[in-house]
Amino acid sequence: MRVVQTATLLVATLGVGLMAGLFAAFAYAVMPGLRRSADRTFVEAMQNINRAIVNGWFLLPFLLPIPLLLLATVLAWNGPGRVALPWILAALVLYLAGFFVTSGVNVPLNNALDNARHNAFDNALDNAFGKAPTDDGPAALGDAGGSRGPGGPADMADTADRLGVLKAARDSFEGRWVAWNIVRALAHTAAFGMLAWALFLHGVAGAGAG
Repeated sequence: MRVVQTATLLVATLGVGLMAGLFAAFAYAVMPGLRRSADRTFVEAMQNINRAIVNGWFLLPFLLPIPLLLLATVLAWNGPGRVALPWILAALVLYLAGFFVTSGVNVPLNNALDNARHNAFDNALDNAFGKAPTDDGPAALGDAGGSRGPGGPADMADTADRLGVLKAARDSFEGRWVAWNIVRALAHTAAFGMLAWALFLHGVAGAGAG
């Protein structure tokens, strides 16, 4: 039983620590770096990150600590390491808080940013192909080569529209995402500290029992 308790606490602590490190890295390195980027670069980079991160290497340490911490709570309640129980419960509450911030705030913001980027791209395609002249004769050809041609007023307006969409998407995303990422980073870091102390108490209790 004690081996199972130790393994459960250890794996849960590692998973929580990985999440704390990931979100902290976004807070002090990734987002400050992207803040210096142009709107298009920022949006594309965040979209690529949000798509690439949905993989087993992320999902396993992100989801696994929840059942492990529940199991650790039950084992501590019924086992010799009950002295660590309050710290395990505190870690569980903090981790769930960070988990719900991710699923309830950051992920919806990611989805909204992704949709905004697609809308900007769809508008660009509509402007490039949907409004092209057909068979209206030389007048239409002249218009296509002028106001609709590359570098013409219409083309410049289309570019400005796309840039405006990207800027609006970034403005509605960046501030909230960064703030809530700091919240979840703090929650996961605190949970990691609680679990580290719980492991220490668990070890001391085992040594005393031995």
